This record gives sequence, C-alpha cells and structure tokens, in this order.
Amino acid sequence: MTATTGRRLLAVSLLAIIAGCNQTEKAADLGVSPGEGQQQVASQQAPVIQGACPQVFLREGTSVHRAYAKGAKDDPQKVLYQATLSATTRQCVQTADSLKVTVMVQGRILAGPAGSPGAVNLPIRVAATDGENTLYSNLSKFGVTIPPEGTTQYVFTDANVVIPGGAGSYAKIYVGFDEGPYTAN
Repeated sequence: MTATTGRRLLAVSLLAIIAGCNQTEKAADLGVSPGEGQQQVASQQAPVIQGACPQVFLREGTSVHRAYAKGAKDDPQKVLYQATLSATTRQCVQTADSLKVTVMVQGRILAGPAGSPGAVNLPIRVAATDGENTLYSNLSKFGVTIPPEGTTQYVFTDANVVIPGGAGSYAKIYVGFDEGPYTAN
C-alpha cells in the first residue's frame, strides 16, 4: 500500500466516523405521518453533533444495588438480589430552545442466596448537571423480572431528559441507583 492510498483510507475512515456522530430522530419514529407534519418536525429538529450531546456517566459508588431480607443488612447469606449498571449510551435531538436526551443504561440482575424469581423494582436516578446547577433529576422505580435461572440483563431508558439548548457541551448526565426519595426536581 502506498502512502497516498493510506492517506485516502484514513480520510474516508474519518469522514465515516464524523458522519456517524450526527444524531436525530426521523419523523416516523415520532409518530408523525409523512406530509405537512413531517416538514414541520424536520424544521424544528436539527442534527446534534455527538460532541454537543452530553456524556453519560455512572455516578461513583452507585452502580451496584443489593437488597437484603428484612433486618439483614450486609449479611451475604441474606441477599435477595444484586443489580448492577454497566454500559451507557445516549441520543440527542435539538429543538429551538432545548436539548432532548434519551439515556440508556445496560444492567444485570442476579438472585442472591435468600432470593427467588419474580418482579422487583430498581431505584434508578438520572440527573443532568452543569457545574453545580441541576438541570434535570428523576428517580424511577424500574421493574425487572428475575427469571427462574436467577440472572438476566436489562436495559433502562429515560427518554424524557430535557435540558436548556446551550447547556449541551457543558452538561454531564449521571445515572445510578438511589434509595430515594422519589421526587423529581
């Protein structure tokens, strides 16, 4: 391979990466039928360069949640289940005055020695900040079913994170388990 061919391959690769960073929703995904409504939605939404879409971080110390049998805190034999959060991603859509972010987090749940199959609610908080300012905060009770095998993966989604349009490149989004209270800011 010559140096010129190598440079061309590098340029094409970089263009492909840059093109893949643009994120937007199609009108069909928003439930809008083709026609006049589609033109209106298209004019309201601008593609967002991934660099301006806030990154999602797992808040330190909140990526593992354990539930214990009544009165048995920190006893490994009394663990009902353990849930973890691991991989995160996001998608942003710019409107005239705000940035709507859909946050997704992959997790895993495992029944403990005192646990059994069945439905549980995981306390997951999503918060967007800009320095010391809280732009968004929501604590959800996310339902997951532990199968008879005792372990499964799940994907948590919060599609309602809305922050001011100018905050995108400075904001950070945090996700983690939070015991409460269940109020939104």
